[in-house]
Amino acid sequence: MNGHPSDPRPITVVIADDQTMVRSGLRMILDAQDGIEVVGEAADGAAAIKLVEELDPDVVLMDIRMPVLDGIAATKQLVASGSRTRILVLTTYAVDENVYDALRAGAAGFFAKTDHPDHIVNAVRSATDVDRQLGPGVTELLLQQFLAAGTPRIAPPEPAELRLLTEREREILVLIGIGRNNTEIGHQLLIGESTVKTHITRIFSKLHLRDRVHAVVYCYTHALVPPEG
Repeated sequence: MNGHPSDPRPITVVIADDQTMVRSGLRMILDAQDGIEVVGEAADGAAAIKLVEELDPDVVLMDIRMPVLDGIAATKQLVASGSRTRILVLTTYAVDENVYDALRAGAAGFFAKTDHPDHIVNAVRSATDVDRQLGPGVTELLLQQFLAAGTPRIAPPEPAELRLLTEREREILVLIGIGRNNTEIGHQLLIGESTVKTHITRIFSKLHLRDRVHAVVYCYTHALVPPEG
């Protein structure tokens, strides 16, 4: 991951928001940090896509509601293009009904514009770590976003790719979906943490999941876990 003391290359960031004051505030927070560099700003989703294509940043902070092209559509396009850039969604409120759609589109995470600067900085630093484990309460926040989106809880037909999972892999996927970390999964299943990591790598590959956030989203979307966790 970029931006650590052992890595001389900073985490590069593009900020996409139609409000100049928001962009300026986020730039001020991030530019004050060692190992993070804001390389561009965009006022709409189309401009954000162009900047990402030109600059290939590590992270883009993507507002959901923007003119020309909204953040969800921009996220879908970037993910479909195979971009390596990790997308963090900006929200006005802690629970936003559109965030779940953005996560389903491929965003790596989200935070509210009113969050404490330390939380914003940590979100940017962790966004490039695909092996990161979700912190306490994050799964609950994802559930809140899921319920706010009004997603039907009628179990959809089981996707064909789920049949590719072994029984143990499916167990682990469900445990990820209810917020268990690798240590907890290992303890519950009586296996080593390195074995858990190997299973998770295979699960992500078989289901084409980008990271742990998308594993949780996948579980909710396909009703693999109940809404109360």
